[in-house]
Amino acid sequence: MRLSRYFLPVLKETPAEAQIASHRLMLRAGMIKQASAGIYSWLPLGFKVLRKLENIVHEEQLRAGHIPMLMPTLQSADLWRESGRYDDYGAEMLRIKDRHGRDMLYGPTNEELITDIFRAHVGSYKDLPLTLYHIQWKFRDEVRPRFGVMRGREFLMKDGYNFDLTREDALHSYNRHLVSYLRTYERMGLQAIPMRADSGPIGGDDTHEFLVLADTGESEVFYDSAITDLRFGDRDIDYDDPAQCRAVLEEFTSRYARTDETHDEALFNAIPEERRRVARGIEVGQIFYFGTKYSEPMGATVQGPDGKQVPVHMGSHGIGVSRLVGAIIEASHDERGIIWPEGVTPFHAGIVNLKQGDPQADAACEALYRALVARGLEPLYDDRDERAGGKFATMDLIGLPWRITVGPRGLKNGVVELTSRRTGESEEMPPETAVERLAQIYAGHLARIVS
Repeated sequence: MRLSRYFLPVLKETPAEAQIASHRLMLRAGMIKQASAGIYSWLPLGFKVLRKLENIVHEEQLRAGHIPMLMPTLQSADLWRESGRYDDYGAEMLRIKDRHGRDMLYGPTNEELITDIFRAHVGSYKDLPLTLYHIQWKFRDEVRPRFGVMRGREFLMKDGYNFDLTREDALHSYNRHLVSYLRTYERMGLQAIPMRADSGPIGGDDTHEFLVLADTGESEVFYDSAITDLRFGDRDIDYDDPAQCRAVLEEFTSRYARTDETHDEALFNAIPEERRRVARGIEVGQIFYFGTKYSEPMGATVQGPDGKQVPVHMGSHGIGVSRLVGAIIEASHDERGIIWPEGVTPFHAGIVNLKQGDPQADAACEALYRALVARGLEPLYDDRDERAGGKFATMDLIGLPWRITVGPRGLKNGVVELTSRRTGESEEMPPETAVERLAQIYAGHLARIVS
């Protein structure tokens, strides 16, 4: 993409309403624009990142054997009355009536709707296990929406639902989701720690939240610092193997890590003092096992091996896709702007032409652009007739991991400058070497998709 043809409305001044880094930087980098309180338009750069995160989530859900679908945003209130949650959910639920006076709601979650789909089409234990998921916009009417996409009213969420014959089977589904989530977050350049949490209005006894440590996090968290040394990495897990999935769960949850709602001071104090940590965390996902909480009142049963009808065991599993954009920025930025991890960057590299209009510089930039595209990479070429300082500031603000700087002086020596946004380190090299270096860097991320 050539920047002269792109829609990137960057702001020089920090908006007064933005209180945290991710909100400030997303507005300044032209990623979002507020439409109303807690509701945002996703402009091209922000939308590009959002889609990259969504694709990672889809890839890891498919890898775990889960089946994608799509449910509507508007739901019938009658389903929620069946489950008993219509009156219990509270003022966060946006309740509306259609033109015929029927009670409807803008879905904050989909347990009732997916249970209705299941009971209409599945009748035998032979059709289990089954896990369905979708990525869809949700609405929760926050009293005080703030912090940009971190706590908005409208948000993009992946929510998945498992149906199993027994509690044992359902807990394997729970463990399988934990494994897939660990892999998902690491591909995004995040360390999201699974922490024992409160189930809230979803219900159920078994639940973990995934939190990214950040000073601006809304949750107070207590944890053993040893958990921050754990990495899932590229290990090969058979998602159909209960023992393997259980082993990963035990590895990542055996050390103390809890949100303030479930914090146990006695257990925390049993950790060696030098490893006790109290911090803030940003919730980016949660998994639940809630047994027959929805299947019993809503009649979601199957015929078991003995011929008797039994309610299925269920769980739900969510990832805040739009919230993740803000969480990544909170975890990865500096005073100059965003620093995107390579796995989620909107463009793989920026090309800065120091002397637009110079025939040699223009030709070198065009050749670099074509070479990167030919290697399957997506560069952003700043071909505007602007001062070099302004071009550098824009690249730093939008946070592309790598920048190639092209100027007449370097070209006389046959070199361009490759700069890392994260470290600030620069190295001069021939243009073809810069292309090869970037191709090698991103090859590792592409390999994780297909491994």
